[in-house]
Parts: sequence; structure tokens; C-alpha cells
Amino acid sequence: MSDRIVRAISSDGMVQAAAICSRDLVERARRIHGMPPTATAALGRVLSGASLMGNALKGQGASLTLQFKGNGPLGTVLAVSDPEGNVRGYVGRPQTELPLRPDGKLDVGAAVGHEGTLTVIKDLNMREPYVGTVDLLGGEIAEDIAGYFVESEQIPTACALGVLVDRDQSVRSAGGYIIQLLPGAGEDTIARVEGGILAAGAVSPLLDRDDDPEHLLRTVMPDFELKILDTTPVEYRCYCSRERVERALISLGADELESILREQGGCQMTCQFCDAVYDFSGEQLRGLIDGLRRRP
Repeated sequence: MSDRIVRAISSDGMVQAAAICSRDLVERARRIHGMPPTATAALGRVLSGASLMGNALKGQGASLTLQFKGNGPLGTVLAVSDPEGNVRGYVGRPQTELPLRPDGKLDVGAAVGHEGTLTVIKDLNMREPYVGTVDLLGGEIAEDIAGYFVESEQIPTACALGVLVDRDQSVRSAGGYIIQLLPGAGEDTIARVEGGILAAGAVSPLLDRDDDPEHLLRTVMPDFELKILDTTPVEYRCYCSRERVERALISLGADELESILREQGGCQMTCQFCDAVYDFSGEQLRGLIDGLRRRP
């Protein structure tokens, strides 16, 4: 079943929720970056979370960035989503692999780092983007995203994200959910949400059995009557192009380009999101430099 996000609201208007099946997009990220299981699980969770959060944005051309900077060996883990929920991302050290935890699960928390920061950047095409930074709660990704919503946006939130890696290191299942209380929700609503989450268990095996995000929501929220608001297909999508890379080079200025030309004779630019390689010969760099020199 293709990757997609399902958004829903409870019939009493007290809870909103969204779930994603993201197996294909996480598998594409794994192949692009050549990641082993632990790095795959970390980036996969961040991609899934960014997709869910980006899909909630309004406005053409808006974007959402999740940036995890922990003290673990992975370094920066970053994902960017468009308003539909299409995502791209990278890991600072994609070859990072750690031993399994004592419970047999991938040790994402240790790979990301138990200390550090999560930064959320929402670019809504206004004068300045919104930037919110919170301390990591443990580096397991989902708990950190829930903590961000509580601390920065004062929205009581439950979040679960998972990536199940098969024996051949391919992605077997991936996805998760975000459940948020709306104004007016009381203790009874909180208890029903918590009870459903506890009874449902870990998200990875749920998606492995059935990768329908609507089924996931109904499994985790059995005590609620849910109204499905929309279903959106999502994918791993990079927006890089030679024209964008050329603009980035031009932004360096004529003097910096002259230095690159003198020292290297040309340059090779690699997109950190999709590993596409763009070669610029010495003649092409000279053309960019001359164009800048001719500007008034």
C-alpha cells in the first residue's frame, strides 16, 4: 500500500489525530544514503514526524524542518517537509550503527544522543520563519516531538513513530501517529487516549500487520468515534536541480568562485538530501564569475 497520511477528529471535537504509513519513503532514504539499521530507524522516525507536522501546515510554498542535534554518534538528523507531507532528509554520519538494546530493539536514543536539542522551523512565507528549540528528552524522536508540542505550543500531545528493519536491512514497516487534545478536553478524554495507546502497544508491529494509517488510528483510539478529514499521498521528494545549485554558487560571490576556480579548476556539488551530483567545469565557473562581474 502506498505511503499516505490520514487526518481525523473525534466526533465530540475533543481530539485531533493524524497517522502515516511511510515504508516506501523511508526505504528510499535508506537506499539514497546507504544507511545501516540504526541510522535508518533514526532518520525514518524523523522523516515520518516531519511529514505529519508538515502536512498540517497551511499555505502554498510553506515548509517545516525538524533538526535533531544530539550528543550521539549520528550527529545532526534533519528532515524537511512541504505542506502536503512530502519529505527529504539526511543524517550527519549515515554509517552509524550501534548494538541492539537489551530488549532487542534498535538503540535510536543512544545514536541520536540523550542530550541535545530539537529545533522546529516553520516557514510560512511570512517575513520571518517561526523557530522553536527545546531540549531533547532522550533522543528517541517521538517523545521529543511530543515534548516540543507541550513546551513550545502548549498542546498536550502523544506521538509514536517506528521503523521496522528486515533481515536484509530493507525497511519492513514505518510510520506512526500524532494525537492531540483540543481545548475543552477533560480528564475522561485524557484517560481514554492514554488507555487506547497503552492497549495498542508499539507502533512498528501494528504497521507490520496492517499498514493502513486509518486502521492504525482506529486501533490506537478504539474508544472514540473518528471522522476522517482527509487522506494525502506522500513520498520522499527532493527539490534540488542544477538551477538551484547554480544559484547557490552565485550566492558565494565572484571572489569566492575565483578562489575555487584557482584552487580546484572546477567544482562538484552533491545534494545532501538525494546525493545527486552536479559538476561545474572551469569554463562554467568562469561564466558565472563573469556574469557577476558584469552586474552593476
